[in-house]
Amino acid sequence: MGAKIVLVSVLAVMAAFGDRPDYTKFVRPEMGTVNTGGGNGCNISTGNLFPMIARPWGFGGWSPQSRADYSSRWFYDYADPRLYGIRQTRQPSPWIGDHGCWYFLPITGKPAEQQKDRCSWYSHKTETFNPGYYSVYLADFNVKVELTPVLHGAVARFTYGETKTPGVVVCAFKDGKVGLSDDKLRVTGFSVVNNNHRGHGAKVCQHFVMEFDRPAENVSTLPDGALHVSFAPVKRGDQITARIASSLISPEQAALNLWESEVEDFDMLVSDAKAAWNLQLGKILVEGDDIDKIRTFYTCLYRTMLFPLAVWEQDADNKVIHWSPTTGEIKPGYYYAGTGFWDTFRALFPLLNFLSPGMNAWMTEGLQHCWEESGWLPEWSSPGLSDCMLGNNSASVVTDAWLSGVRGNFDINELWKAVVHGANNAHPKISAVGRKGVEFYNEKGYIPRDVKIGDSVARTLEYAYDDWCIAQLAKSIGRPKEEVELYERRSQNWRNVFDPQRKITVGRNSDGSFAKDFDPFKWEGDFREGCALHYTWCVFHDVAGLVEAMGGKKEFVRRLDEIFELPPSHNGNGVSHEFREMLVMDMGQYAHGNQPIQHMIYLYDWADALEKTQHRVRWAMEKLYRPTPDGYCGDEDNGQTSAWYVWSAMGMYPVCPGSGEYALGAPLFDRVIVNTPAGKQLVITAPGAKYGKELFPVVKFNGEVLKRPFVKRADLQQGGVLSFE
Repeated sequence: MGAKIVLVSVLAVMAAFGDRPDYTKFVRPEMGTVNTGGGNGCNISTGNLFPMIARPWGFGGWSPQSRADYSSRWFYDYADPRLYGIRQTRQPSPWIGDHGCWYFLPITGKPAEQQKDRCSWYSHKTETFNPGYYSVYLADFNVKVELTPVLHGAVARFTYGETKTPGVVVCAFKDGKVGLSDDKLRVTGFSVVNNNHRGHGAKVCQHFVMEFDRPAENVSTLPDGALHVSFAPVKRGDQITARIASSLISPEQAALNLWESEVEDFDMLVSDAKAAWNLQLGKILVEGDDIDKIRTFYTCLYRTMLFPLAVWEQDADNKVIHWSPTTGEIKPGYYYAGTGFWDTFRALFPLLNFLSPGMNAWMTEGLQHCWEESGWLPEWSSPGLSDCMLGNNSASVVTDAWLSGVRGNFDINELWKAVVHGANNAHPKISAVGRKGVEFYNEKGYIPRDVKIGDSVARTLEYAYDDWCIAQLAKSIGRPKEEVELYERRSQNWRNVFDPQRKITVGRNSDGSFAKDFDPFKWEGDFREGCALHYTWCVFHDVAGLVEAMGGKKEFVRRLDEIFELPPSHNGNGVSHEFREMLVMDMGQYAHGNQPIQHMIYLYDWADALEKTQHRVRWAMEKLYRPTPDGYCGDEDNGQTSAWYVWSAMGMYPVCPGSGEYALGAPLFDRVIVNTPAGKQLVITAPGAKYGKELFPVVKFNGEVLKRPFVKRADLQQGGVLSFE
């Protein structure tokens, strides 16, 4: 089978290169998992994450579930003292929700009838987190649980104390179903959970099979629909192993996917999972003396390699197929879902293009399949087209992939059609897909604030950047001159919401007048999850033009400085958790916990103030990130906030995806070695970084002093030495 080659090749590659460092030992999956507030709301976020145990970009993940209410999208909090089971989850974000989830809980004795009562006290002191391995001791049942993932499932091992009643409870939640096969070896079932309140598309049904290494002796269905299977008595230290597989296609396909865990030795699969992660994490080697910074770096790198999730599977003839999230049909080819481009176009997808273009080739193929099956490119997928956030940033994702050299089994001319369609149409039902307000944007060059569309300035700014991306793509694939010029003109539409008197972005009425009641501190309204002080800097593609519009470099730097000096005031309806996160970090109006302003520190580079970028970016890295359960500031959001750290720790950032250029900052480590996809090594040196040195006034590439604080992606991918001195 073709996919088996993947399983074997990981071990083969590691063997071929001999012993390598174990990067997984630095990863802290529990970083960012203190989810204060819980329920269906969040008072403040330190990541809004759960400790996901998975293969890189796998079919789903596994997490301890510390709350009984399956309908809550906050199903885990590091501070909770009890566990209710091990959950298979596909949740990209609590704001989006889960789908097809289910859980199992090894127990002894008679199970409680209700889910809220089936749980065990536990301690983090008897728990092990690793990207490819999880273990925990459940005190109430005197059983140790271990789990290691495979691409479409996992293998679990339960070590019991001496007991006459070893068992496992399997629950598919409301409307799901669980049963036992005739030979009593397999628990089979399906889950139709979909607590994604913003999702559109086909109804999700995840099928699963859990095959034990011995037959069950007794089986019973509990009042809440969960299944309890029990086994023959065991002595202390006896183990029961379960191979698990799942599918979005059918129960037969789920059973077929069991081949991934055919290796009988559990520890061998743990080693394989570790090898799979080391193969990815080992693309970047950092050297330094501060273990917490190393842990933070590799934890952030791990978070960039979880989403989007694989939706594809392999049939009995080894052909790659997928369940279409938009039509519900079975289609050929790769498909990935579970990410929001409003967040991830900024740094996550540029990092994929830099480190893993082969993986992004599969993802880009999946975008084409989404276009062919639904008539649209996704902006948020989970797994279908989700109505979340704004912008038309699929244009950025496609463009940056293509201009980065990503090539695969996709047709760029077909994707061009998809991009242009999204730029000139609004989805009739889903406001986040296509361009809401496109008729106003294309006619007036901005979206008026008085036409009941909302987010008028935010949409205008993002559409303008997306138009710039489309123009770059048009040039690259040889589209007619008039098409290039059309999108180049539209890319300047940011100027239509920039008030030349106030020198800031302001909502504009249909008659052309700017808002008279303008308040730069007011969140929402003309903006989304921020205010004018944040969004004014979202002119990624024309920073030089923004510098000029603000009155020159000196004034531009003053305005950048002001962001950090202003009080963290918030005017608007209610107080969001994003605002609280800005408030508690004591960084003025710099709201790193949300995405729109994360690039802003690097804009000093356009005003000949590299030293300010270096000082501020080092400050943000050291203040806002820790390898602890409360280690993020704000929502991590599918790898974006982690990707910011990975780029910044290397000393650069892709302010404008699609440009092929990175703005320079301040490396966090003395030495970083990047193994590029071209088979070359990029060495980044910053002597003195480990002593907290912030300023590196001279930057060289291959011994030549850079005249501008920018480096080209194409140069770096060919290897060499980037030195900060």
